Amino acid sequence: MMLGLGFQQRNKEERVTLLRNQGQIPGVLYGPKIKAQTLKVNEREFQKVYATSGKSSLIQLDSNTGGVPVLVREVQRDPVRGRVMHVDFYQPPLDEKIEVTVPVVFEGEALAVRDLGGTFLKNIQEVNVRALPQHLPREIVVDISRLVTFEDKILVKDLARESGVEVLHDPEAVVAQVVETQDIEAELEQPAVEDVAAVEQVKEEKKEKEEEGKEAETPEEKPK
Repeated sequence: MMLGLGFQQRNKEERVTLLRNQGQIPGVLYGPKIKAQTLKVNEREFQKVYATSGKSSLIQLDSNTGGVPVLVREVQRDPVRGRVMHVDFYQPPLDEKIEVTVPVVFEGEALAVRDLGGTFLKNIQEVNVRALPQHLPREIVVDISRLVTFEDKILVKDLARESGVEVLHDPEAVVAQVVETQDIEAELEQPAVEDVAAVEQVKEEKKEKEEEGKEAETPEEKPK
């Protein structure tokens, strides 16, 4: 069931600053089969709906004249306060597949971290998917309890998804894994000694080449 969000048509004469002060967010609705129109939505209602739907789930824009299924295509925020300043709603054709970016959510506890003291790595935190608008997932949930040893890996092809949802990513790419935790201090100290020796060797070789170059450039003394 789609979440509903009420909206009203916005007149060109309405100042956006006044709308925001009244708790309204200015926006636009567009799509390949409709005429673009300006609108306004209640800020609190939008925040509540958007927290659940995100950009990949259809919501129902409701008005006195009816409702339309849409996706939140873009959200513009105030860079300082983070407040929503403008919203773009897109009405997609429901019979055509579209591509969106979906977050990967990790749940559970990796046993290789708990039992072996490893470090959990999130290699991929979002993926692009393709599906009919009504089948788009809000997120893809990954159960990391299957990571029992350091050899275990969760691949893109292991991601659970509904029928009709295609993940547009290398199926063999590693989404998550647990690696053995290294002794950081020992790692930092050892390369430092090796690097000093290597640098000294490079300097010595460079000096020798420079001296050889100078000898080659010095012209031989001609006999009188």
